[in-house]
Amino acid sequence: MLSFLDLLGTIGGAILGLPGILGVALGMTTRRWPIAAGMGGLVGLLAPFLLGGSHSTHVPITMTEYGISLLIGVLAGLTGCAIRHKGATV
Repeated sequence: MLSFLDLLGTIGGAILGLPGILGVALGMTTRRWPIAAGMGGLVGLLAPFLLGGSHSTHVPITMTEYGISLLIGVLAGLTGCAIRHKGATV
């Protein structure tokens, strides 16, 4: 179980890391909500797998971290799509 500070650090790291930044960027490439959410979710799943945990010290990545990263990726993709929709109507 993550402590409260660990949970906040994991959420903040996901928002400022690859799932948040790349999720928004990929969401801005399309105007379709499900595709934006899917691309953000894919980045959210791949980021901890590729960049998280240290293989030399055998630090495991918990399912909570995967879940938070996936959720942040989906929300970032949807935010990018909303930015694209709002920018297209102005």
